[in-house]
Amino acid sequence: MKVITGSLRGRNLDTLGGDDVTRPTTQSTKEALFSSIQFEIEGRRVLDLFAGSGQLGIEAISRGARHCTFVESNKNAYKIVQRNIEKCNIEDKCRLVLGEAKSFLMKKDCFDIAFVDPPYHKGIIEECLPPLTKLMSDDGVIVCESAKDETMPQEVNSWCIAREKHYGKTKLTYYRKG
Repeated sequence: MKVITGSLRGRNLDTLGGDDVTRPTTQSTKEALFSSIQFEIEGRRVLDLFAGSGQLGIEAISRGARHCTFVESNKNAYKIVQRNIEKCNIEDKCRLVLGEAKSFLMKKDCFDIAFVDPPYHKGIIEECLPPLTKLMSDDGVIVCESAKDETMPQEVNSWCIAREKHYGKTKLTYYRKG
């Protein structure tokens, strides 16, 4: 997996192998996601929830995001994110948190862009959206990746679905404040 564009373009990122189960966002889905928000990234604060390899947050940093917080509960995935951040030499723009997403969302923080890519078909997005909306700037965007057949809530705390796009078996759902 590679960084698509920006200051880190072409950098190879590590992913988990073996028995550790992660589902990295495909390159084509990642390209579509970043094309859709390309003018909203510069200087923004990003949250990569369920970071996996950290590829979404690293792509955002590469495209000019000011800072990214990566949250990952799997220790092996956490180490992969840490290694990818170090390989890209962007430690000064990153915060890496080892912990559960729901616990992290109880903290006081503020983000402009949030990527939410948990395991599919477990209802995790529905649990995370209410507290996450309280951490977002009013002009922010939350991008959720789910299985194509999962139904996302239409509205959460005055945040509404602004767009949904399907990419193979994957669906991206964009929430914006209504």
